[in-house]
Amino acid sequence: MVWLIWILVPIVYGLFSLWYFNWRGPVTQVEIDKYVSMFAGLEGSKHTELAVMRKFLEEDDGKEFVMLNLIQLHEGKVSHPVTGATQNPRQLLTNYFKSFLSASMKRGSHPVFQARTAGGNIDSWNADSNVGFMATSMMRYKSRRDLIELLIDPAFADSHLYKLAAIERTISYPTQTIFNASLRPPISVLLVLLLLASMAQNIASLMRP
Repeated sequence: MVWLIWILVPIVYGLFSLWYFNWRGPVTQVEIDKYVSMFAGLEGSKHTELAVMRKFLEEDDGKEFVMLNLIQLHEGKVSHPVTGATQNPRQLLTNYFKSFLSASMKRGSHPVFQARTAGGNIDSWNADSNVGFMATSMMRYKSRRDLIELLIDPAFADSHLYKLAAIERTISYPTQTIFNASLRPPISVLLVLLLLASMAQNIASLMRP
């Protein structure tokens, strides 16, 4: 009956693949027109040039991408966007991230990297107007469609108020990975499944009379 253990590996990995990879292809022109129209009516869109968003969607290749975010929080207390009570901006951003992470994980997205700034610009030229940021984060999206659907999702849209209240300034732009030395989920998940199946087989063998 050992085969029952190993048959679970492709089944579980298949379910993971359905969640993690984009099987719907690039976003269509009809979808672009609908998404951009809906996005334009949201409060959170006022910091995004609609022409930039439309161009990003029109150039969709159907592949995953990583959004790089440079963040500077407000100093001191800020007003809660709903209650008006003063609160630490980190707490507000945490409230935003909880809703954001829940909504994005459902779409196969997840954090890749987070770091705080540890010093000033060590190397910089032709960037006189460049301002510093206190933190850097990177978020993986399985497709451009999933990003725009997340942004227009009514269940998530209201939480954007927390982000606007907590962050003084930010820059976000999409990137595509050229080199990555870390063990990515498509590989690590498969390795974990193989390890668990091997352990289960060994335990089953030891328990045989």
